[in-house]
Amino acid sequence: MAELLQYVVTGIAVGMVYALIALGFALIWKSSSVANLALGQLVLISSWFTYGMLVQVGLPYWIGLLLTIVFAVFLGWSIERFTLRPLIAQPILSLITVTLGVGYFLEGLVSFIWPTSVAALPHLFPKEPVHIGPAVVSQEYLWAAGISLALFGMLSLFFKYHKMGIAMRATADDQLAVQACGVPVTSVFSMSWMFACVVAAVGGVLISLIGGITYGLVETGLKSFSVVILGGLDSFIGCMVAGPIIGLAENLGGGYLTPIIGPGIKDIIPFIIIIIVMVIKPFGLFGEERIERI
Repeated sequence: MAELLQYVVTGIAVGMVYALIALGFALIWKSSSVANLALGQLVLISSWFTYGMLVQVGLPYWIGLLLTIVFAVFLGWSIERFTLRPLIAQPILSLITVTLGVGYFLEGLVSFIWPTSVAALPHLFPKEPVHIGPAVVSQEYLWAAGISLALFGMLSLFFKYHKMGIAMRATADDQLAVQACGVPVTSVFSMSWMFACVVAAVGGVLISLIGGITYGLVETGLKSFSVVILGGLDSFIGCMVAGPIIGLAENLGGGYLTPIIGPGIKDIIPFIIIIIVMVIKPFGLFGEERIERI
């Protein structure tokens, strides 16, 4: 019973971080219909940048984390401004391919600046574990889930009440109508990428505090992509619901199937879910079903 409860709590916590990272993907998709295939590399470079600020430079926590957010904002703006904006009005496949190229560029940049394959961030949260019934859970999991949930709430309020948030939602529905109202669509695109990079940075830091920094963080972005597929490409609520489901399935499968199948089963469970969802419900749990005439 203690083992099952521990798998459930930690799986939901990690799934909440997956959902936060997936929210960045949904933001870009809703505003510009571009699939951000560099999601995992954004998580990777943000985590290593945080390591550089906190460990290599030795800055205090609040300064290092603040600089990570600033770096994420600048990175998002740069990607949109210099790689995607020149391709406006080009075939959508060109835009998606560019994000893949950006991802490989960032991954190469990380390996050049931080050739070490494994690193760890300093402890940001108390070390004492928390007892939940018979289970013993590290505080990193609980803080990660709480921070992810708080950011979801803040972003939901932003998109519902702030002018830029409303403009971003309107752009997702009709770009021409938004332009006719005097809202610069390119600014909306830039804001979407900046938000996506910030949530990827925060998610990367939270995951790194749990499991350390490795080049396997690229797979974290791919697992977050499975959250988007399950929840729906254009649904924020879908990310919120699907994240814990993916994390829970991954943890339970890894815990109970590893002795039977092997240690690799945990890493492929999210991708098995992608295949199943695409066959049974291609638009996801909360995605908008679009019927187009051919």
